Amino acid sequence: MYKNYLFDLYGTLVDIRTDEWCDEIWEKMALIYTFSGASYKPKELNDAYDRLVEDEKDRIPKDKYTTTPEPLIQNVFKRLYEEKGVSCSMEMAEYTSKVFRAISMIFIRLYDGVHELFQAIRDNGGKIYLLSNAQRVFTEQEIRMLGIYDEFDYVMISSDEGCAKPDRKFYECMLNRFNLDPKETIMIGNDYITDIKGSYEAGLDSLYLHTEISPDIEGKLLSKYTVMSGSLIEARKLLFGK
Repeated sequence: MYKNYLFDLYGTLVDIRTDEWCDEIWEKMALIYTFSGASYKPKELNDAYDRLVEDEKDRIPKDKYTTTPEPLIQNVFKRLYEEKGVSCSMEMAEYTSKVFRAISMIFIRLYDGVHELFQAIRDNGGKIYLLSNAQRVFTEQEIRMLGIYDEFDYVMISSDEGCAKPDRKFYECMLNRFNLDPKETIMIGNDYITDIKGSYEAGLDSLYLHTEISPDIEGKLLSKYTVMSGSLIEARKLLFGK
């Protein structure tokens, strides 16, 4: 029996669909910037966004990550204003980030069985941690809205740490911060690289959930447990027998 349960979020606990690259999104975002005095054409804004994301990655100190840097997305939205000569506070940048998320989201919901799995972990004396490749400016409010924020003993988000799964450093951030024994810790996720290969390289067992938004598996799946139905109910039975 494990003492510590690390969860991925999107595609594991939360079913979400976003479309950040359709023309309509960038048309709306260009209007938002233009209304604020930062005049952009849609493609110009999209291209500038892509460029600044990469530049923000390059600015992350090399000791923060090994393979996978993760920037703060609000810095990108802030610089998009500033490149057009418009002053932008961090509050305005965060609000713009949330607007972008809202208009690019198709839907978001919890998968069936989340609360029951969490209860089984608690009933067996386990602790629950979130280890998510995400932006806190989006994710914290989403998991609060879905009613699971307080279910976690700790929420670790890649944008806060400057690195992301499958980077071993991201796993080590969690293990070291709470002095977790890898032998007593399991990662549960839906991505065979970021969640499964990454946790394997960090010395952890894992449970793989194959959901609708899981990448296709190419190569060996390194999980100790596998639930190809993606069902959290099946995962609970596999881990706890009920």
